[in-house]
Amino acid sequence: MNRVVLYCRPGFEKECAAEITDRAAQLSVFGFAKLKPDSGYVLFECYQADDADRLAQQLPFRELIFARQLIVVGELLRDLPPDDRVSPIVGMLIGVVENAGELQVEVADTNESKELLKFCRKLTVPLRAALREQRVIASHNKPTRCGVHVFFIAPGCCYVGYSYCNNSSPFYMGIPRLKLPADAPSRSTLKLEEAFHLFIPADEWEERLSSGMYAVDLGASPGGWTYQLVRRSMMVQAVDNGAMAQSLLDSGQVTHHRADGFKFVPTSSKIYWLVCDMVEKPAKVTQLMIRWLVNGWCREAIFNLKLPMKKRYEEVASNLQAIRDALAQAEINAEVNAKQLYHDREEITVHVRRIWSAIPGRRDEREN
Repeated sequence: MNRVVLYCRPGFEKECAAEITDRAAQLSVFGFAKLKPDSGYVLFECYQADDADRLAQQLPFRELIFARQLIVVGELLRDLPPDDRVSPIVGMLIGVVENAGELQVEVADTNESKELLKFCRKLTVPLRAALREQRVIASHNKPTRCGVHVFFIAPGCCYVGYSYCNNSSPFYMGIPRLKLPADAPSRSTLKLEEAFHLFIPADEWEERLSSGMYAVDLGASPGGWTYQLVRRSMMVQAVDNGAMAQSLLDSGQVTHHRADGFKFVPTSSKIYWLVCDMVEKPAKVTQLMIRWLVNGWCREAIFNLKLPMKKRYEEVASNLQAIRDALAQAEINAEVNAKQLYHDREEITVHVRRIWSAIPGRRDEREN
């Protein structure tokens, strides 16, 4: 198996292909990407037989921006016989995977592919039984190193392969299933909730998303992101010239500043979280975030960068590098990660966590 399949948002296949080609080359893995516009996936074929497996193990999945899932696959199985679709799939996996974890029979996130979901659910039961009989997957649920994937791109046509459980998405089709709260001011609230799930390990929520923290939401109106902070019992400064949902103001946890988020300067030194979902050029938002992080006005930040119509991967890479360079120049150790979330559209979500403070003696802009 010398190929990897990466699931992505339909319409972003070129960005996903550019990213995997670039990141693979950094590991001295070379090949070529195949894509079909609006298909929701990219196939990257490696020149060397073992390189696909090396990518699956050594390329940190959490660092991939446009990929929702990464699996190692073999040749495309075509024209599966209607009377026995199970045997060819099992045959592809015997000798490749042993005592793996759960089976996922999946499709791309497109309207056309979703019509196959009913078939995928029906196939899963007999296929799981056959894989257990051949010891391809374990006979009982237990932590394992690999998971098995069957990825259908058309009726009777699928890729078969595996992923490493410690370096892939744990979600079916790479999509976290979140429910929109009935009292949320806008659907954008799901972006921040998904970002928390993706960027903050569950065992660190109590420490990093705890009650009583202070937060700032730039471009807050009508309050979709502020809602996520309030429901975690944080005290929030919501900055926007637009109106905020009255329910949030009635909580007693929100102070509304009718101001421009690009000009707002905090007066408190207790701010832990900065969140921002403003519709503006990505370079402008990037410089605003750099200002907050370098000055030590927050400890962690989650923000969205709206993407241009062309050269989107290059734009993303440039802005992320600008953040890393600015923090390094200020001698701030930080984690910088980015992802195009399921609930994002023409944008990506970035998370930055400061590990060290700025250099001692650095003047804070609030003093000027």
